[in-house]
Amino acid sequence: MPAEGANLQKELNPLANAGRQFDEAADRLNLPAGIREVIKRSRRATIVSLPVPMDDGTLKVFTGYRVQHSIVRGPAKGGIRYHPDVTLEEVEALAAWMTWKCAVVNIPFGGGKGGIVCDPAKMSRGELERLTRRYAADLSDLFGPESDVPAPDVNTNEQIMAWIVDTYSMHERRTEYAVVTGKPLEVGGSAGRREATGRGVLFCVREACAHLKLPLAGARVAVQGFGNVGSVSADLMARDGARIVAVSDVTGAVQAPEGLDVATLIAWVADHRGVKGFPGGKPFTTPIVEVDCDILVPAALENQITRENADRIRARIVAEGANGPTTPDADRILADHGVFVIPDILCNSGGVTVSYFEWVQNRMGFYWPEEEVNQRLEQAMVPAFRDVLAKSLEHKVNMRVAAFMVAIERVVKVITLRGVYA
Repeated sequence: MPAEGANLQKELNPLANAGRQFDEAADRLNLPAGIREVIKRSRRATIVSLPVPMDDGTLKVFTGYRVQHSIVRGPAKGGIRYHPDVTLEEVEALAAWMTWKCAVVNIPFGGGKGGIVCDPAKMSRGELERLTRRYAADLSDLFGPESDVPAPDVNTNEQIMAWIVDTYSMHERRTEYAVVTGKPLEVGGSAGRREATGRGVLFCVREACAHLKLPLAGARVAVQGFGNVGSVSADLMARDGARIVAVSDVTGAVQAPEGLDVATLIAWVADHRGVKGFPGGKPFTTPIVEVDCDILVPAALENQITRENADRIRARIVAEGANGPTTPDADRILADHGVFVIPDILCNSGGVTVSYFEWVQNRMGFYWPEEEVNQRLEQAMVPAFRDVLAKSLEHKVNMRVAAFMVAIERVVKVITLRGVYA
């Protein structure tokens, strides 16, 4: 492989990137080698083969993963994604990011993540249900309210979480809602959970705008990915007076310099399964991360901003709604260009925060109204943003390094207090 190709492949490796982000913060904290090794490595990685009867009568074997990165601050917490490109390395990286995400917003969870190599777009509802139940049954020794609590992620949803609740409950011979979060309201879900990640993006953007003295009202916003996170973020920012000037998803991209009608666009996407063809905007083919705007919200997949395109980013604020959208090489370029990046482990932590609230409500058997959930979310995320900003200013580092420093310090403190069992 040519050197340039090898370098690019290394830059796009999510596990390598998670490690680089950790190491930079750990170096700043002067962590002892032993402690560094303990908290950097995943505690457990599980690979399962999942035989599933298909609708045509054949038997197909899928590969599933579950990684627990850390449980020192509480049960492992993290979503399950269904995607053809899921790998163990990707799941390990995402599990590590979940550890730091939970720590930076200071909720009592560790980090976990799961995935199944499959293409749900090519599977029937029955096939997806059988696959989900087999995965939940094979990993029922890992899952549990006190040990490992999954949630939705890419290509998974409330219905899949409900199937996991039922499968786990049947094995345990009792109904247990707290085994997963992101459930339907009727199955122990929390009010406000669906909007939580996008709402958390809004809270972080508000704080960043205040810090930079950039009014959110009138600010031009571009959103990459118009699924749950992107659409909710766009809607809430538009309600605060921002102009959503460009939106993209896997079907295409639309723009309107005066601002898109977000409510109408959301309805269009619901009916047409994508933004392509939306009559309220003009189609365009320029990569959306390169659109001229004040605030860029990458809310799609990993590795969208790399050293190949970072110098073409024209936003003043990058609010990472997705996990790992910016590579470490790109981070340095953005910092040199004065771009204020709100890192994923802070910016999109609203989802896991309300997942924590859901877990708490399940265990109490008492549920809060949506207004209270939203207030509690703001009370968690605003101090988290300010803690990270203070660390950034104190150590003269970017927000990502600062977020990792805050998170690592919290994990190390718990390990120091608990000690290491031997």
